[in-house]
Amino acid sequence: MLRVKMGKKVIHIDQQQDKSHEVALHKIKDAMGDSCACCVIITCSAPSKDGKMEIEMSFEGEESLAAFLIENAGQVFDDRITERESK
Repeated sequence: MLRVKMGKKVIHIDQQQDKSHEVALHKIKDAMGDSCACCVIITCSAPSKDGKMEIEMSFEGEESLAAFLIENAGQVFDDRITERESK
């Protein structure tokens, strides 16, 4: 079961029942209502014995907006890592 928290809303997605990312994106976008211009879901499998992971990405909305969201999210994580390492 995947829990997605958005503000005060929590969406539960049954990964056994809702196998596709498109179903998850649809549920998230419906829960957000008209205020949601773009959704991005990135998932990865547990690492295999040789350390490889299967990574999947799906998005709904304008492609350039999805790219903007991912780029800025990457910067947020880079900043957090830099801050943590500087302590």
